[in-house]
Amino acid sequence: MAGRREKYGQSLRGSKIAIAIVIGVLLGCVFAFLFPQGLFSSSDPPTRNRRLSKSSLQVDSSSCDSPERINLLKSDIMKLSEKNAELKKQVRELKEKLQLAAQGKGHAEEQVVALSEPRKAGPFGTVKGLRTNPPVLPDESVNPRLAKILAEVAVRKEVIVAVANSNVRDMLEVWFTSIKKAGIPNYLVVALDDAMVEFCKSNDVPVYKRDPDKNVDLIGKTGGNHAVSALKFRILREFLQLGYSVLLSDVDIVYLQNPFDHFQRDSDVESMTDGHSNMTAYGYNDVFDEPAMGWARYAHTMRIWVYNSGFFFMRPTIPSIELLDRVADRLSQEKNSWDQAVFNEELFFPSHPGYVGLHAAKRTLDFYLFMNSKVLFKTVRKDAALKKLKPVIVHINYHPDKLSRMRAVVEFYANGKADALDQFPDGSEW
Repeated sequence: MAGRREKYGQSLRGSKIAIAIVIGVLLGCVFAFLFPQGLFSSSDPPTRNRRLSKSSLQVDSSSCDSPERINLLKSDIMKLSEKNAELKKQVRELKEKLQLAAQGKGHAEEQVVALSEPRKAGPFGTVKGLRTNPPVLPDESVNPRLAKILAEVAVRKEVIVAVANSNVRDMLEVWFTSIKKAGIPNYLVVALDDAMVEFCKSNDVPVYKRDPDKNVDLIGKTGGNHAVSALKFRILREFLQLGYSVLLSDVDIVYLQNPFDHFQRDSDVESMTDGHSNMTAYGYNDVFDEPAMGWARYAHTMRIWVYNSGFFFMRPTIPSIELLDRVADRLSQEKNSWDQAVFNEELFFPSHPGYVGLHAAKRTLDFYLFMNSKVLFKTVRKDAALKKLKPVIVHINYHPDKLSRMRAVVEFYANGKADALDQFPDGSEW
């Protein structure tokens, strides 16, 4: 019994010692956490640190309040703002490039395939030739001032361009008013005289005036419709060289929708037609009859009505620029030539002995959406179903009383006046 009590007492003493050690360790940890610099350390260093910290704060505060420091901060803020604006511009340009890239992805794939090394033709019905010519490399050195304007005005590198002098001021007002009402932001007037510049600025219309040029200035100030129309082919070249697609527009046009929503962009030139039906607009087989030839009296011909040189969409490609050069060169030498006739001859005539034709892809626009005034006054206004159709534009190209008919088109389509077109004859008065 005595032995068991002795062992029990020793065990109890051992347990107490272990408990005391554990408690001691725990207390040590607590004091170490609460007093990291020691329980009996001097309080002077923290006080000294606080004084140093307060002094340094006072120094920093005084330095921030100094004029030099404030100016430096303002300069930094300005630089950051400029950098931010530049980054926003780069992001906007990148978005436009991505949209263009997505838009032309299919065409680019065709180009890569067509321009690669020679390959075997595929199965029947699967062979496709090159549809779209690649765009030129933009060259801003051609006209830095115009490049800056276009960077602000154009949308997705596309812009409507009208060439105008003060002789067409009233029509131009109807033109840009309809553009604004249709919500089209990307348009530009190329002014040929100072009065037109001031007129555009006073109406918040984007305007550009070329650098002085004796020949251009003379035509711009005194030229009639045909002279100014011929001049536009020289002017447009710089737009294409800068890498922009251009919708060339005469001023006798009323806009009712955004035309850029209706282009296919699969050709060098997309143009409205002077045709007034499926046959005349898109081409047809015309049989020429010559009875004197007997058995061979009938000769088949392919015909199409001309493209209108007052409304066409042109991509910045080599064939497009070559077309402008050819037309401008001929018009400068052939004083009595009509620009629309020359435009179509250069676009359609094939290569033949003594002549190398232009290799340009072309598309005829829907003549009900891109409507000429013959279609409107001779057909559409008399057809209950066609009257419900809203065209993209109406071009008063077949009639000389342009301004009154433009205003009537606005009343009919934009303001809903049902009888606005009734007062006019189908054709024109001689």
